Amino acid sequence: MAKKLRVGMIGYRFMGKAHSNAWRQAPHFFPLKAEVELHTICGRDAAGVEAARTQLGWQNASTDWKAVINSPDIDIVDINTPNDSHAEIAIAAARAGKHILCEKPLALTVEQCKEMLDAVKKAKVVHMVCHNYRRIPAIAQAKKMIEEGALGQIYHYYARYAQDWIVDPEFPLVWRLQKGVSGSGTHGDINAHIIDIARYLVGEFKEVCGLMHTFIKERPLQDQSGKGDGLGAKGGKKMGKVTVDDAAMFMGRFTNGALANLEATRFALGRKNHIEVEINGSKGSLHFDFEDMNRLKFFNNEDPADRQGFRDILVTQGGGVHPFVGNWWPPGHIIGYEHTFVHTIADFVNACVDGKPVQPTFEDGLRNERVLEAVEESSRTKQWVKV
Repeated sequence: MAKKLRVGMIGYRFMGKAHSNAWRQAPHFFPLKAEVELHTICGRDAAGVEAARTQLGWQNASTDWKAVINSPDIDIVDINTPNDSHAEIAIAAARAGKHILCEKPLALTVEQCKEMLDAVKKAKVVHMVCHNYRRIPAIAQAKKMIEEGALGQIYHYYARYAQDWIVDPEFPLVWRLQKGVSGSGTHGDINAHIIDIARYLVGEFKEVCGLMHTFIKERPLQDQSGKGDGLGAKGGKKMGKVTVDDAAMFMGRFTNGALANLEATRFALGRKNHIEVEINGSKGSLHFDFEDMNRLKFFNNEDPADRQGFRDILVTQGGGVHPFVGNWWPPGHIIGYEHTFVHTIADFVNACVDGKPVQPTFEDGLRNERVLEAVEESSRTKQWVKV
């Protein structure tokens, strides 16, 4: 393994931890075509990024993302920042000739996504959006079965992504609740995931009809003396306006004629990170529940009448029987959330060496954003909108 790829990662909190773990683990479990070096981690807070460097295993720490992407020592730029800076960083990284992995959603708007796609195409660098759920073994298995025709003609795609972390009205106005930074709320944060899964498994959207709603209109401004921007954030006494959606739902049609029904909410008490997907076709159905992520349920209408019903497919068989899991543990030993990022990094590294596209690309990020914007327009105009 002569080639070495040196990584510069911008952002170090929740996704930074997930990505750092994946960069560390991928070379130990997957046959990578290059050595990976965790070269530099970057963030705005000098003390915070230095602590992250020590904890997460990076060689260097920086507070200047421009210096990182322009460094001749960096081959890959991994973007984990809030959504409003994705476009600026990615376009600059492309111009600097770096391969780019960017967290979702790709950008704030369709126009920004187009600029990012144009930049990476012009630079001829490898580009990927980190929709890690595509690489859940059960989702990859569903893709395989659909492509093999196990479901026949697809009729329905149903998906729900539910969390509850902002139900408390005292939870502060973190960046994810500010449209100028996040672009949208639940819609762009988690609805984007089940939109991407829909496109991956079923196809492109043709038209949508959506509803977006904000339950709590004002929240305490974040206590600047506190740490964190996620579940542990603390609020002060002053109030600020929530400018994004708390819940989003839409129905739609795919270009192949299938119907879609998607819901995303952060107001489902008891649901921490619940993703449910069901696909119904002319020959059978598939059902997936992320809270039982090593299992895929399959109904085959061609089974004899006296033994029909949803069967469990335990996607934990190695030897190439089920996607990805053969690189981990013996059959029956389950994997978890963090492994989906390792799968993503492994595929990305090999694509960088080969100089070939790796799904989901920035083109996928653009197509996802077109669906997101169409749903927003539909919610605003109360009409069907073509994607």
